[in-house]
Amino acid sequence: MAVYTEVSADEASAFLRQLKLGELTAMQGCAGGIENTNYFVTTEANGETREYVLTLFERLTFQQLPFYLRLMKHLAFHGLPVPDPAANRDGDLVFDLKGKPASVVNRLRGKSELKPTAAHCAAVGAALAKMHLAGRDFSMSQPNLRGLGWWNETVPVVLPHLTTDQAALIKSELAYQNHIAASSAYAALPRGPIHADLFRDNVLFENLDAGPELTGFFDFYFAGVDTWLFDVAVCLNDWCIDLATGTHDAERAHSFIAAYELVRPFTTAERAMLPAMLRAGALRFWISRLWDFHLPRAASMLQAHDPGHFERVLRDRVTHAAALSPTAIPA
Repeated sequence: MAVYTEVSADEASAFLRQLKLGELTAMQGCAGGIENTNYFVTTEANGETREYVLTLFERLTFQQLPFYLRLMKHLAFHGLPVPDPAANRDGDLVFDLKGKPASVVNRLRGKSELKPTAAHCAAVGAALAKMHLAGRDFSMSQPNLRGLGWWNETVPVVLPHLTTDQAALIKSELAYQNHIAASSAYAALPRGPIHADLFRDNVLFENLDAGPELTGFFDFYFAGVDTWLFDVAVCLNDWCIDLATGTHDAERAHSFIAAYELVRPFTTAERAMLPAMLRAGALRFWISRLWDFHLPRAASMLQAHDPGHFERVLRDRVTHAAALSPTAIPA
């Protein structure tokens, strides 16, 4: 999250009134993340205090947004703890604020856990599997806009900013992922709507006596239709690694995968393709972080991420592929 487009309290008040969400009592710009303008807003209606997140979309278009917001609405309807977008009386979820597409969703309770245990990873694995199953009957379709096509377009743009060794790695891995994507094994992977960005800071927990309770997950604005295994790989590459080195954490990975499988067992094709998808997930975020770091946009609260982190993750995934073989997934 960041602030690219300044919204005044008066502008936000008028917008929230149109959606009949109450009178604005507090408003604060959100730091963290880099894609959209976000504000935490508090309203009062009929003596009740409510908390929302107001988002102005800086890259996504009016045409693209219905997929993300309708998906969130669909998942909320199926009981998943995700933001539920506010609708007007016509059922619209996307609005115009200061010439930008905008939406309002309820603010979820809890806080992010940046040092997850195996119990946190298990909760995320189960929630992700439930999301995949709930999305099977979602009627809208949109490709993963940060998928292979985007990687092929973006790597030439970031190459001038890389060392010779980095350039060799990114070109080699991109060629490998193009080869994988053309294979029959990849075509056999089950697919549907995926989150595609379910990092530690996009999941909320409350700590209870019985252990951590997952209270919500959010930021669906990289979602798209892709392989479910890619979604799993993105999570494993963040939740189940050592952040300092990018190395695999077997205990947390096994907890995540076992919990996922209790909800949706993996197919034979998925077991075989896990190492390749872990590399794909690392490549995707190395490319995007290179792009954001070297070609930044101005924002009043911008916090660019270190691209070197996912370079380390990718190198570890390539070097230790044997440790991430199908046997890494409990049968």
